[in-house]
Amino acid sequence: MVIPPVKNTNLFPDGFVRDSAAYILSQQLPDGSIPWFKGHYADPWDHVEAAMGLAIAGEFAAAEKAYRWLADIQLADGSWWAAYRDGCVDNRERRETNFVAYVATGVWHYFLIRGDKSFLRCYWQMVERAIDFVLALQTEHGEIHWAVDAEGAAKKDALVTGCSSVYKSLECAINIANELGVARPNWERGRQALGHALRYKPERFDRTWESKARFSMDWFYPVLTGAFSGEAARARLQQRWDEFVVTGLGCRCVNDEPWVTVAESCELTMALLAAGQRSRAEIIYRGLHRWQDSDGGYWTGYVYRDEAVWPEEKTTWTVGAMLLAADALADLTPASGLFTSVRLPSDTAQDTQGVHSFDELELSGSQG
Repeated sequence: MVIPPVKNTNLFPDGFVRDSAAYILSQQLPDGSIPWFKGHYADPWDHVEAAMGLAIAGEFAAAEKAYRWLADIQLADGSWWAAYRDGCVDNRERRETNFVAYVATGVWHYFLIRGDKSFLRCYWQMVERAIDFVLALQTEHGEIHWAVDAEGAAKKDALVTGCSSVYKSLECAINIANELGVARPNWERGRQALGHALRYKPERFDRTWESKARFSMDWFYPVLTGAFSGEAARARLQQRWDEFVVTGLGCRCVNDEPWVTVAESCELTMALLAAGQRSRAEIIYRGLHRWQDSDGGYWTGYVYRDEAVWPEEKTTWTVGAMLLAADALADLTPASGLFTSVRLPSDTAQDTQGVHSFDELELSGSQG
C-alpha cells in the first residue's frame, strides 16, 4: 500500500489513513464488493463511497476491483438493484437513481488521483449506461424520480438528498465524457435543469410522502454537491445549524433524535469547506476520531442522551467518508477538491438561473 504524504497531521491521528484503509480491506469480499460490514449487504452507493476511501489510501488494486464488480453485475438498462449479498441480489424491490449515478463520482475520483485515462476508457460504458438510465427518469420540471420498482416503473417522486447526489454525479460524468472527447450535451442540460429544480422548485420534492426535511442530509447535501454555493450556501447552512449540530459532538442524522452520526458529520465537514467555512469544518472533524475502534473502523453513530454507541456497527462507508473528509481538509490527493468545488470543462455552460422548465432549457440548448 502506498500511503500519501500527510499534511496538517493535527487533523487526524498518526496512522489514520493506513488503519482506515486496512479496515475497509478487511471487509471487502473476494469478488470485489464492499458490504457495510461482513455478513451484511452491499449497496451501489455505499460500495462506491468505501472504494473512494481505498483510492485515497493508495489501495488502487482493491479500488479497481470494486469498480470491476459493479461493471460485472450492471443490468442491461444500466442500473443496479438496491442491494447485494454474498454474490446474489439481496433486494429486488427497486433500483435507486442516486445509487446508480454515483458510479460516475467514484470513477472520476479514481481518475483524478491516478490520472490513468485507460481506467476511464475501461469504465466509460458502465458510466454512460448508468447516467442514461438516470436521466431517462428526469421530469419536465428538472427533478429525477428517486427509483424504479421491480418491473421498471418509475416511483414518481423525488428526494432532495438523492437528487443532490445525482447533481454531483452528473458533474463527474460530464468531466469523464470531456476527458474522453465525447460530447454529451443532454447530460449538461439535464444537470442544469436538476440544479434549477433543487434551488427554485422545492414543491417538486417529497410530494407523496412526509417531508424528509428532518434529515440533516436534506439540509447540507445541496451545498456539498454544488447546487448552492457562495453566500447562498453559507446562508443555507446557518439557517438550520442549531437544529442539527451538537457542539462538541457533530451532526445529527435527524433533528428530532439525540443521535449524531460520523458519516453525516464528515459530509457536513466537506459542505462547510465548500462554503468557505474551514474553521467550523476542522472543529467538527477533529472530534470524530473518538469513535475509531482498535481495528481502524469507525462506529456509525452515538446517542448522546444514553452515552452509547448505536448501532453497534462499523460501516465501511463511514470509514470511506472519514477518508474523503480528511482528503478535503489536508489535500492528501489530487481529488481533494471533488466535494468542495464544482469543476466543469470550460466550454460547459453553468446552470441557467433564468430557466423555469426543462422544455425551456432544451430550447435554449438547441438555440445555443
